[in-house]
Amino acid sequence: MPELSHRRRMLVLAICCTSLLIVSLDTTALNVALPAMQRDLDATTSGLQWTIDAYTLVLASLLMLAGSTADRIGRKRVFMTGLALFTAGSVLCSLAPDLELLVVFRMVQAVGGSMLNPVAMSIITNTFTDPRERARAIGVWGAVVGIAMAAGPLVGGLLVQSVSWRAIFWLNLPVGLAALLLTWRYVPESRAPRARRPDPVGQLLVIALFGALTYAIIEAPESGAGPVLPFAAIAVSALLALLWYEPRRAEPLIDLRFFRSAPFSGATVIAIGAFASLGGFLFLSTLYLQNVRGLDALHAGLWMLPMAVPMFLCAPLSGRLVGSRGPRLSLLVAGAAMTASGVLFAAFEAETENATLVLGYALFGIGFGFVNAPITNTAVSGMPRAQAGVAAAVASTSRQLGSTLGVAVIGAVLASGIGSSPYRRAFVAAARPGWWILAGCGLAVLALGLLTSGRWARRTAERTAAGLEPAEIRPVAETASKGA
Repeated sequence: MPELSHRRRMLVLAICCTSLLIVSLDTTALNVALPAMQRDLDATTSGLQWTIDAYTLVLASLLMLAGSTADRIGRKRVFMTGLALFTAGSVLCSLAPDLELLVVFRMVQAVGGSMLNPVAMSIITNTFTDPRERARAIGVWGAVVGIAMAAGPLVGGLLVQSVSWRAIFWLNLPVGLAALLLTWRYVPESRAPRARRPDPVGQLLVIALFGALTYAIIEAPESGAGPVLPFAAIAVSALLALLWYEPRRAEPLIDLRFFRSAPFSGATVIAIGAFASLGGFLFLSTLYLQNVRGLDALHAGLWMLPMAVPMFLCAPLSGRLVGSRGPRLSLLVAGAAMTASGVLFAAFEAETENATLVLGYALFGIGFGFVNAPITNTAVSGMPRAQAGVAAAVASTSRQLGSTLGVAVIGAVLASGIGSSPYRRAFVAAARPGWWILAGCGLAVLALGLLTSGRWARRTAERTAAGLEPAEIRPVAETASKGA
């Protein structure tokens, strides 16, 4: 990629952040619309789970393929293709006549979405080559998630209340087209000097693993253990096959050597835990506010502001902390706040009182606002810049896998707890195990943040970097573990 002026780099960052905005806004706004969709399409709880998880499942399955393809044939080309597909899929979703077709169109949308965030992060990584400048850019990237969190529930609630849940998908049309034109005009093309070859077997194994695991979790409460047992077996077999097959390839889809780095492995697991918390938190909160408290979509969105505003404010602060002091402090704050929020709901039924509900939302917003920047910076910095698409895709895959599992597991726990009981009366008790799971995810973020950001972790990152591409990685990997 040619050297760009500061103003041009800022413009590229803004264009790349636009893709994150429409993807994140789509997800957060859609959560507020779930009860309206449930009524309009006569959907069950598992049907609602599939409207979210069909998207995140396809996204998680294809992110690494999209990242490596972008490194090989051109990041700008793949990014523009993703924008076009995501926009077209959004239009199809807005026209879906039933739940089944909505799920299919969400999968089309996800194919395009898989080409957006990891490729955009790859473009950013190759545009901002100075480690501190890159950390600040990633902080801005994280702030966009906060903006989407703040705007999504409000915008979604307003559209559902005044028009229809279908209007949420209409938002993506003007933003997607504008981003497509700006990318064509201002983003330079780039690709890796030597990108990896395709790995179709590895890709199929990843799809089998994620798909079978998600299906087994979502359908278990309604179908029972017997019908989903074969899917659980497929998931285990696919995982074992990946662990056997990938190290034997010269250029694997997933280079397992990177997981020898404790900071990189920690960032991957932390991403799964943090985004599982987010997916489960939004799922429980939306159903509670609208189906139990009886709020309309707009007022439910307003009640989520105590969570969304701290997310927006803390994300850039976390980016600056990571750039100046390393990832540890941000991860510790994130883990502590998310754990406290989960415990507040699980042990003290925070949702039943307005004051504790606001406090629980605020704590979760603070925690999630701090967690994104250290995940992204550590994961991307721990890999060769020439393979930035794959690096960003691993981090993004971890996020989407976490979100998928969060909705699947928490939805399954909720459905099992409610059973045939009256929905409003049973909800709080049925949701309690789910809140404990979310508290456990926060505790995992705290523990791994402490474990994978110290001296021992830094030494594992240095050894991993030395065994890969020393000339290119070592300065970057050292930056990732700085401040430990």
